[in-house]
Amino acid sequence: MRLAGVSALLTFVILCAFAVAIGSLTVHRIRADFNRQVTSTATELPSQLSIRVDPSSYRIVTIQPPLADFASPSDHAVIKIFTLGGTLVAQEPAQPLSLGPTRIQPTTVNGYRVVSRPAFVRIYGSEQPIGWMIVQYGRRISATEDTVARVELFLLLGVFGGTGLALLAGMMIARRAMAPIAELTSTAAAIARTRDPSLRVPQSEADDEVAELARTLEGMLRELDAARAETESMLARQRQFVADASHELRTPLTSVLANLELLADSLGGDHGDAARSALRSSQRMRRLVADLLLLARTDVGRVVAREPCDLAQIVIEAAGELGPVSVDHDIVLEVNPAVVEASRDELHRLTINLLENALRHTPPGTRVRVSTATTDEVTLVVEDDGPGVPPELARTIFERFVRGAGDRGGSFGLGLAIVQAVAESHGGSVALESTGEGGGARFVVRLPAASDLHHDGQHHRPPLQTVID
Repeated sequence: MRLAGVSALLTFVILCAFAVAIGSLTVHRIRADFNRQVTSTATELPSQLSIRVDPSSYRIVTIQPPLADFASPSDHAVIKIFTLGGTLVAQEPAQPLSLGPTRIQPTTVNGYRVVSRPAFVRIYGSEQPIGWMIVQYGRRISATEDTVARVELFLLLGVFGGTGLALLAGMMIARRAMAPIAELTSTAAAIARTRDPSLRVPQSEADDEVAELARTLEGMLRELDAARAETESMLARQRQFVADASHELRTPLTSVLANLELLADSLGGDHGDAARSALRSSQRMRRLVADLLLLARTDVGRVVAREPCDLAQIVIEAAGELGPVSVDHDIVLEVNPAVVEASRDELHRLTINLLENALRHTPPGTRVRVSTATTDEVTLVVEDDGPGVPPELARTIFERFVRGAGDRGGSFGLGLAIVQAVAESHGGSVALESTGEGGGARFVVRLPAASDLHHDGQHHRPPLQTVID
């Protein structure tokens, strides 16, 4: 549209310049022709008139041919005859109309172009010349100015008509020329929306700049698709490695923990303290390996076997498990039956992580409230009366290895990442709904209810790929 507008503007400027030049020349020519005709008629008129007078009174007796033959209404002409003394002795038409004093040079008076010329006067009944009179000839210029106005109007209409046609033609040409660009734009928008660089870019039939652009984009998308496939393959191998390594680390860690527990019970003194310190570090390492294994399962798309279980019962068990470490906090349970089809161990881990997060980041004496409910979906809400989550941390709180300022080294920064991974692997979500400082934190987990997973007798959760015991 902008291209068509610029083209129309240039056409308008060119037509204006053309109209001014042609109009000036045409108007000048029309007026010059009119002035030449008036002067020529006034010059020829005395030779065509035969003016005869009475010699005694110098009164005009006859004028042949009659003045009406030269001053017809259609010509819009006026003829006056004056004596050398300036006395009007004849005129046509008869109504009085002043054309000013007689002058040899053409002048414009009262809307008439006026020219005066001398004429012989003869004695009535004889060819003997007796003297001179002045013939004044004038023609109205309004007809000529009407012609000039029509010419100017036609030129003006031509300028605007040509500009309009140029705009329409420019729009049609621009639309046709921009059609391939529009197809490229829509394809690029589809690729951006679907994030699928394997989509084909439409190729123009003409071998022009647009076709070259389409070929360039096609090559770029092929390279991006290849790079993405290579990156996804590398990430898949990394996830598989983490999952396998975490799984394989469980067996030696179990052996190490068993030996360290035996040594911690049997040794005393400094050796016993060293064994117990190593046991605590190994237990922390086991928790880290377990966290990494759970996250690796979700990364590679593995899910464990699922069965209907009551989230309310899982919350009660998790709260009871954390009872010994929550003596400085009040845990209030408001649970209602909430049946979901899930891995019981993973939901237990999700609940434990949310409760530990609330206990770890709130001061002693605060209250932690846990509730479950079932509507169209199952919800688990864990909220506290603590200082809340800083806004700058709220944006990344569910990312891995992110720890708050109040974390005193008791976590690896994986707790909430595990909560999100477990919720999403079960077709649900988790959200932090309160982030204002001083207003506490409120985490809401939403999961599909067990009845939503079975519809018309069919199971609609993602198909089980690999079952990990």
